[in-house]
Amino acid sequence: MKRIIPLLLALFFLKSCSTTNDNGFFFEISPVESVTIPSEFISGKAYDLTISYLKPSTCYAFYDFYYLEESNEVIIAPINYVFERNDCEALDNKIVEVDLNFIVTNNGPYIFKFWQG
Repeated sequence: MKRIIPLLLALFFLKSCSTTNDNGFFFEISPVESVTIPSEFISGKAYDLTISYLKPSTCYAFYDFYYLEESNEVIIAPINYVFERNDCEALDNKIVEVDLNFIVTNNGPYIFKFWQG
């Protein structure tokens, strides 16, 4: 019994360290098509930035945003789940709009960079 428990633990840890993706999906960044953004901000307030991107097929689903803020420069890109299935249907010009809650923390001007490929 003392030998079985360490063996099972070793197998569990080896399986959890596996680099294969058994979940049937991967992540993909989508280029931004358009953005609705206020013309000015007030420090300390939150604003919704509406970001639009093309959804290529029914196997894409919004996950989150890539968001990097350094000083007054902000880089933003939508990240999607892409499910690996055989029943995906291609979509022509399907625009998806998602909101990013942006909190103003600087008093100076911001430079927004939206990923476009």
